[in-house]
Amino acid sequence: MGKGGMSHGNVGEGTHDARIRMKAVGICGSDVHFLKEMKLADFVVTEPMVIGHECAGIIEEVGTEVKHLVPGDRVAVEPGISCWRCDLCKDGRYNLCPEMKFLLLPLFMIVHPADLCFKLPDNVSLEEGAMCEPLSVGVHACRRANVGPETNVLVMGAGPIGLVTMLVARAFGSPRIVIVDVDDHRLSVAKELGADETVKVSTSINDVAAEIERIKEAMGAVVDISFDCAGFSKTMSTALGATSSGGKVCLVGLGHTEMTLPLAPAAVREVDVVGIFRYKNTWPLCLEFLRSGKIDVKPLITHRFGFSQKEVEDAFETSARGGNAIKVMFNL
Repeated sequence: MGKGGMSHGNVGEGTHDARIRMKAVGICGSDVHFLKEMKLADFVVTEPMVIGHECAGIIEEVGTEVKHLVPGDRVAVEPGISCWRCDLCKDGRYNLCPEMKFLLLPLFMIVHPADLCFKLPDNVSLEEGAMCEPLSVGVHACRRANVGPETNVLVMGAGPIGLVTMLVARAFGSPRIVIVDVDDHRLSVAKELGADETVKVSTSINDVAAEIERIKEAMGAVVDISFDCAGFSKTMSTALGATSSGGKVCLVGLGHTEMTLPLAPAAVREVDVVGIFRYKNTWPLCLEFLRSGKIDVKPLITHRFGFSQKEVEDAFETSARGGNAIKVMFNL
């Protein structure tokens, strides 16, 4: 097996591959969305699909050309396997590769390209290793938006991705962060994790103008960068209106495929809009953030389950229900 595919056979099929026994797998919001809606954005489920891609495990065997890993190593796994031949891959934007094969976890054991397996520091747990996947979304978003010590950040949505984006923005040096959500519990978690201010909003589009003023008041300064981690017409409209002239809005969430947005008012203020898709070259930085303690993802893991049929069903119901659940993790 080379970079272009995956196998669950003998590791000898790929001299650059590693066989990994999965130990920790998180449930992503996209997993729940696919299960409930059978689609996400332009991705439609047309045949049987196994879900799960936030993972970490233990190396069982490595190919003959693998030099940086040995059996027994604990690793976090980057799940996307790009072709490395197309123009996007050659340009370094492999996350946009049209031939991307994205890891799904039908077995406790997988074979995966070893260069997409990252050894965990001694003080980083397997669960934390699995959290590198959602954390990578936050890292890629903050890189795309150029977050730094002089950028005040607004985060729309205090779900798992909103919270990791907030944590990464702080690690990147943002001096002031305001986070917005409809749920009191998630806002309280955001505050505990370091948000400077929180703003509770409604689901009504009619409240956007008033809520923008409340957000600006909470920020107490200009909003340089906004991250929409929900991806609805209302959240994106709020982000566009709250962001200062010359600022930037980064669309991270994919709640709505189509939106009705006030683009013209944002355009005349030169508010840039950028999107993200997954991540690229993020695992080493994520692991360094975890190793150094600059980011602590442990409080985000709120529920843990085994892997029996009933436990899997209960885990997905817990994740879909929301409430006090943030990240639901399988321990295998």
